[in-house]
Amino acid sequence: MIRFLFALTIVFLSVLPVQARPVPPLDGLEALRKAFADVSDFTAEIVQEKRLSLMKRTMTMNGTVRFRKPDLFFMEILSPYPSRLLLRDNVVEQITGTGDRNRIVLPPEQGLKRWFSKIAEPITVMPEGMKVLADKSGAVYTVTIMPQGKGQVRELVITFQEDGVIKRLVIAEQNGDRAVMTFRKVRKNIRLTEKDFRLE
Repeated sequence: MIRFLFALTIVFLSVLPVQARPVPPLDGLEALRKAFADVSDFTAEIVQEKRLSLMKRTMTMNGTVRFRKPDLFFMEILSPYPSRLLLRDNVVEQITGTGDRNRIVLPPEQGLKRWFSKIAEPITVMPEGMKVLADKSGAVYTVTIMPQGKGQVRELVITFQEDGVIKRLVIAEQNGDRAVMTFRKVRKNIRLTEKDFRLE
């Protein structure tokens, strides 16, 4: 009977959700650095929930993303509003399903190269120009980065596993727009090339 109760307790505890616990910001950034140190590129399917500040409803979109260090990010939305977006360091280019083109230049300090240069080496002191929060739940970290400046990005929240698999990305902009990307079928280190990051 005692063994049965013990086994039942183990099973019960195993299905309880693991509560996230706060970790020091520096530890969160170092965990982020370590997790992605050996990731040169990745692809994934995504579900993106986009809420524009001028709209009261949230748009849900499906698509794919590709990333290659140190400065390339490509996203293709397949439905219901087809578009393709390329971020090359701090320059964002987009082509909509109707063929319209948009181009935005972010401040240099918010470019991909700058972000990855800050976590290229072991992090022993907090980088300047940002506020950071972090927590951990099992083998999953969530790091919130808030740039201290006048750039377009107000808050960046990344949820990732210790093995470098990204789970979720939230981008909140100064104008109130907010995008939440959930990642599935992540494939790492598949040797993406320049041709994988073309808008045309």
